[in-house]
Amino acid sequence: MEAKTTIRKIFAGNKIIVPTYQRAYSWDTPKKDRYGKTQTDVFISDLEEYNQSNTKSPYYFGHFLFEEKENNIYNVIDGQQRLTTIIIYLSAVFSKLKSLRELTEEEEIEYEDIIKRRGLIRFKTVDYDDLMFRDYVITQQKINSNNVETVSAKRIIEAFDFFTKILKNKDVEYLTKMLNTISNATCTTHPVQDEAEAIQMFLFQNNRGKKPSNLEVIKAQFMYTVHLYGNDETSELIEDIKDRFEKIYKSIASIENNINEDDILVYTQRVFFNSLREGNALAKINIELNSEDPISFIKDFTYSLADSFEYLKLFFGKNEKDNINIHSLISLGGYAIAIPFVIKAYKYDMNTVQIGELCKSLEGLVLRHRLIGTSAEMMTRINEPFQKFSEKNPEIKPIVDRINWMKTRPDYWWGHWNNDKLENALQGNLHHPVAKFLLWKYENYLESKKEEGYVLKRFDSIFSPELEHIAPSTEPKQKPHGYDNYDEEFRNEYLNCLGNFLLLPKSHNCTIGNVVFSEKLKTYGNSEQQREIQNLVPENEIWSKELIKQRKETIIKFIMETF
Repeated sequence: MEAKTTIRKIFAGNKIIVPTYQRAYSWDTPKKDRYGKTQTDVFISDLEEYNQSNTKSPYYFGHFLFEEKENNIYNVIDGQQRLTTIIIYLSAVFSKLKSLRELTEEEEIEYEDIIKRRGLIRFKTVDYDDLMFRDYVITQQKINSNNVETVSAKRIIEAFDFFTKILKNKDVEYLTKMLNTISNATCTTHPVQDEAEAIQMFLFQNNRGKKPSNLEVIKAQFMYTVHLYGNDETSELIEDIKDRFEKIYKSIASIENNINEDDILVYTQRVFFNSLREGNALAKINIELNSEDPISFIKDFTYSLADSFEYLKLFFGKNEKDNINIHSLISLGGYAIAIPFVIKAYKYDMNTVQIGELCKSLEGLVLRHRLIGTSAEMMTRINEPFQKFSEKNPEIKPIVDRINWMKTRPDYWWGHWNNDKLENALQGNLHHPVAKFLLWKYENYLESKKEEGYVLKRFDSIFSPELEHIAPSTEPKQKPHGYDNYDEEFRNEYLNCLGNFLLLPKSHNCTIGNVVFSEKLKTYGNSEQQREIQNLVPENEIWSKELIKQRKETIIKFIMETF
């Protein structure tokens, strides 16, 4: 492989592989509910801008780093996201071109050089996504995307579908121009046979402006340190690191919609060093790698890191589906405070019920932290019970006791999250996701009062939950509208408080809109909260400040008793 080459020459006669210890496909594709540019957006717009510029110099795709194996097989060390996207896009281009006319002889050869020649597919992504990649992108067989397990596989499908949609109305001239631009695009490569050199190159390049995740950096640092100091254990240790990071990236592919990989790195650090004060993972790990025995640290920390990802895969997966308390904490969000405790609970073999009870207690702390918004640092206040929560003493009672104690403390150091502060925070405007969560909990409370042995409703059972303003944010033009006078007090103190909020599925919320109260009230019969509002309003009465205040006080009373 030449140092300066083209995209076509990188693939021609070669097999490019994303090794399983590398992270899977991570580029995002535009979605209707997401604003701003994504990587696939930029990929297309940059190519189109280049083609419109009439420049004579070839398009440049940057630098790629490979580890050379044998028989023209290369592991991609740096640049795999770009290479994966190039293959996804060109597969869509060739597919569209074939639908318009037969490929020319040169295009057939180009397809064989870059995409597939007989049974040889030129590019292979990580093992756990590769079968789907071959079926959906290369051979373009129909698959049920609902059965796809990993987020990375879904991203591949979304990218291919996005490119296919972009190309739907493009003509042959556009397609051939894009094909030629990419195929003849220049790039630089650095293939090395020595793995240690490849890793060192990765670290050097990415410390000069590129931004891999901290997890990727420490993986490379671990492997490089092992190459330097592993001695007779080097090969065995390298394979162990690769195997554990393969497990880690498989876990990431399942849970990355819930939690960031670099955050898990920090949470593992806190568990490993048994302190919630730990924060800068790269700095701390660099200190350990420069200690007298870095190899022992690498072994132990990599093991703990892989375990953390496995625990959280279970926490956000099967256990979240099986345990309402775990589901509730996850639905609340903002649970960074809780995760180190959760990792320890799994580490000490606590069962799902016990972990659920721990989550239920931590939820109260998380909620207060989200609502009260103090700048006071909570980690210091709960560090002591965290440190005492150990294999010798795997009891959650001291943690629960500390949390309950903090709820009633009046003094400055401990009192930032006490009951008075919580009740005060519930009086005014609330962050909408938290308000949705509270109204979901309130709905379950009302349901449980009505029926013996009631099964709690999951938050995700509400289709596209939205906050409905019972009295609309914008005053209806029709008069009389059945709401109180939209004076300054009503707008500032009543419109955006809990008493005027109702949790509705998006479909219901869209149908009622900015209508008069009597019409809106007729639709309120599908949940206990809706029926509660119907019962609260006397016949022919308006939705007044007094009724909003009365309902707010009822909901706040429930919250204070629950949390």
